[in-house]
Formats: sequence, structure tokens, C-alpha cells
Amino acid sequence: MKVIEVKKLSKKFRVKLKEKGLKGSLKSIIKPKYKEIKAVKDVSFEVEKGEMVAFIGPNGAGKSTTIKMMTGILYPDNGSIKVLDIDPKKDRKKLAYQIGTVFGQKEQLWTHLTPYDNFKFFGAIYDIPDIKVEKKIDELKTLFELDEFINTPVRNLSLGQRIRCEIVASLIHEPKILFLDEPTIGLDPVVKENIRTLIKRMNKEYKTTIFLTSHDVGDIEKLCKRVIIINNGQVVLDDTMENLKYHYLNKKIIDAKMKEMVNLDDEDGITILKDKGYNIKIEVDTNKKSVSDALKLLNPDNIIDINISNVPLEDIISDIYIKDDKQ
Repeated sequence: MKVIEVKKLSKKFRVKLKEKGLKGSLKSIIKPKYKEIKAVKDVSFEVEKGEMVAFIGPNGAGKSTTIKMMTGILYPDNGSIKVLDIDPKKDRKKLAYQIGTVFGQKEQLWTHLTPYDNFKFFGAIYDIPDIKVEKKIDELKTLFELDEFINTPVRNLSLGQRIRCEIVASLIHEPKILFLDEPTIGLDPVVKENIRTLIKRMNKEYKTTIFLTSHDVGDIEKLCKRVIIINNGQVVLDDTMENLKYHYLNKKIIDAKMKEMVNLDDEDGITILKDKGYNIKIEVDTNKKSVSDALKLLNPDNIIDINISNVPLEDIISDIYIKDDKQ
């Protein structure tokens, strides 16, 4: 079942141009000049119920504009959107009762209130009966382990605790789709992992569809099975995480500690990343040269310790951006 359908979506903005200095400022007031920017260009994709999808791209790629159109904040110039079979442009209020949002950099909770009071407040906003709200709070506080601080003012909570409460606040009205924008930004590694675990559990137990934007590769790799990459306002890749790794991980990193120094030069299929005498790190393009051939060049008898790994996902995504910019 499709819960999001985006077809040939486009959006452009008129931006006022300004020259330098006071003269330029006066000129822009008296005789303004404008530039048209195409933020989103013919973007199309679909999302199935219960999917966890990463929607990623560099700054200025068109991510936020697309999401704002999907949630009814902005109207598209061309194309169509259906979220839970609702047109956000025509019925934003109806859609608001069906979706939730969490922005890692923006607070939706009242900081002088406790999490419990905030949850009650959100229940009232969504016209949920008091008995049902209490039941939902009790259920979610157990799932997200909020007991220790549910009655502590939000301003006194740690960032990790606040993010947990932000997610719970977005789940009070039982949304079918949750939009997460940088949910783990600024969190330490342990807290990040806890938040990711909770998001996965929430997706599994409530079948909530997750639409995630993040610059944290760990979020993408550990949470999502599908990745949509947008750049310059266009979708440049829409594939499963498994296929992304399979098709783009044709390079291996060999990091070896040697008994004796090795004289190795770059050649077709092999790039030297680091050569510090007894420690050498090379990148092998397996389309051109096998790992076993690369090891023969190092001489297995001369190897004390070795680690063979995939190229980091972050590097793969960067390469996709670069290739797209060059086209």
C-alpha cells in the first residue's frame, strides 16, 4: 500500500538580487532585479506503508522544499502529491492529524512544562479523549523509557532525553507517517544508538512509516533499507541500501602492517592511500584488479597484520554527488 505518491514535483522561487555596498542596497529598493531559482525539478517517488526511507542530499539540494510541499507548508508549481491519499495543498489540516514531525534542531515542546504536561497538551490539540491520551502516554513512556524524567521540566533535560520526548510528543496522535529531520544531531554516539534503536522499535511495533533526512551516515545505514538521493533539485538515485552498497562498493580498502618495507606504486586498479614504511593502505578497484592480486603485490609472507574493509558509505554518497554535479 502506497502512503506517499510524488509525481513530477517542481518548485521555483524568485530571489531578489543585491549589489554590494550602500549604492547596491538603494538600487535594489528602487529598481529591484530578481533571479529565478528552481529548487525542485520533476521529482517523483513513492513510499510504501511501513517503509523506513532516507531522503538525503547536500545543503541546497531541495530536500526541505520537497518535504514542505509534502506536508502542505509550501505549494508546488507543477506536479502532484498524495500523502495517505490526501492532497496536502487542498487539505493540510486533515493531513496534520495523520502525520508527525520531529526536527532535531527545532523544539516543539514547551520548555517550562514537564514532558507529561506537554503530552497532555498535544493530546488536547488533536482532540484526543483524556482517557485515551493517558493510555497512550503510559504506553509510550514505557517504550521510550521516560519514567525517570517524565515529570521534570523540559528545560532541565539532556539533549538525548529531550529528543526522546520530542518523538513521543509526535506519536501521541498515532500518526501513520513520521517525518524525522536530523533526529540525532548533536547527540553523543551512545545516545544516538539509543535513539536509533527506539525508532526501529517504533517502526516495528506501530508500523509507522519513517521518512528520514539526515547528514549522519550512521542514521541512514542503521535505520533505512532504502535511500533516495536528491541533488540540484532532482532525484539522482532511488535504490535499496543493499543495492547501493553492492553496486557502489566495487572498491576495497586494504590496511596492512608489514615485516619489511614495500615499494609499491599506483597502477591500474590500485591507489595508494597511505605509505608509511611498514604500514601501507591501498584502495583496490575490484572491477580492474582482484583483492587476491593486490595481496600478491604486497607479498602475503611479508604481512604481519591486515584489515580488508569496504569504502565508507559516506564516501560513496559523496562520489554520487560529485558525479551528478559533473553531468
